[in-house]
Amino acid sequence: METPLNEIQLKSNQTKKLLLYFAMISMVMMFAGLTSAVIVSSSRRDWLQDFTLPSGFWWSTLVIIISSFTFHFAWKAIQKSNRKVTTQLLLVTLALALAFVFLQFHGFNQIIASGFYFTGSNSTITTSFIYMIVLLHLLHLAGGVIAILIIIYNHFKQKYNATQHIGIELGSIFWHFLGILWILLFLFLYFY
Repeated sequence: METPLNEIQLKSNQTKKLLLYFAMISMVMMFAGLTSAVIVSSSRRDWLQDFTLPSGFWWSTLVIIISSFTFHFAWKAIQKSNRKVTTQLLLVTLALALAFVFLQFHGFNQIIASGFYFTGSNSTITTSFIYMIVLLHLLHLAGGVIAILIIIYNHFKQKYNATQHIGIELGSIFWHFLGILWILLFLFLYFY
């Protein structure tokens, strides 16, 4: 039989997950609005038809997929009380998250080097939308990086173990969401 304290903890964890899901739904709605605006704007005469996404965006997509796996395995490792592997995987996830951000900005630099600008008189509607979508995703990703840093800090303070790992679980869910969101945005930008 569950003790009242375990029931309270279980309800608290469920509430935290529910709040995270509501936040993720609101992010999906925001990006759905932006992608709808791209669809409508793509019929404009000044829309670039032959624009290709830079290699930095391709590489960042691969990096965020790998980081999703490392985060997942970190969560699995703490469930088995394997602190050393959890530490290693959390640090690798952080490094991959930072690599993702670096590659995104590298992609921006590649677009500019190709003669396309995001703002100003030399900008195009196409690159302005790309800039806005990617920067908004990076803003949400900054929240994910902060969450990873907090999780690593709490992990070093030994707040997680085989029975108490809600922080890593929530961080992992959010990180998977950010990865899936980026893949969907990337595919949308690639095909549009």
